[in-house]
Amino acid sequence: MLELRHISKSYGNRRVLDDLSYTLAGGEFIAVMGESGVGKSTLLNLIAGLDTPDSGQVVIDGVVMSALNDDAATMLRRRKMGFVFQAFHVLPHLTLQQNVALPLLLNGESRHRALEMLDAVGLQGRGTDFPRQLSGGELQRVAIARALVHRPNLVLADEPTGNLDPDTAHGVLMLLRAEIKASGASAIMVTHSHAAAEMADRILILSKDGLHPT
Repeated sequence: MLELRHISKSYGNRRVLDDLSYTLAGGEFIAVMGESGVGKSTLLNLIAGLDTPDSGQVVIDGVVMSALNDDAATMLRRRKMGFVFQAFHVLPHLTLQQNVALPLLLNGESRHRALEMLDAVGLQGRGTDFPRQLSGGELQRVAIARALVHRPNLVLADEPTGNLDPDTAHGVLMLLRAEIKASGASAIMVTHSHAAAEMADRILILSKDGLHPT
């Protein structure tokens, strides 16, 4: 599903990632931990094609991201990837159904699955509500529904429970894991939380020496 081939990335004189290689199997859910500034968010940006490595290749389903132009990279992200962020990034002026349906709309697909996904994340009958009517945990459920509604092959989650209390975070992570496993997607979650990381199949530590299991 995902291959990282000898990835290196620097910003000015600071080397963030150095000759990093890893292969993510289909259906695998990994958590990536590490000290602040070690390059966790940079790694996600490189995988998503939002940034380019100085050397090496990011390969998604056999496609080398750096070989794509901006339009082609955008289309691959829309079709193959789903994103869950710490700050939710739910659009306040859209209903919950409209928020969840955005990936379907961008891909030219039928929007009926948006309500199915809201049901799946425990928000039955809330499709016409607006984000201002929801708690933080409910907003993250909307974000999970949106990330998975178009059946992506790869889900990238960046500190998805960073703004949630521990009990709500646990429920959201249980849901995220269940939905990822049900859809057969591969997933990478960057987190500082050991409790969150334990929800993954494997925990990897990112350091200047690469990605290594705990």
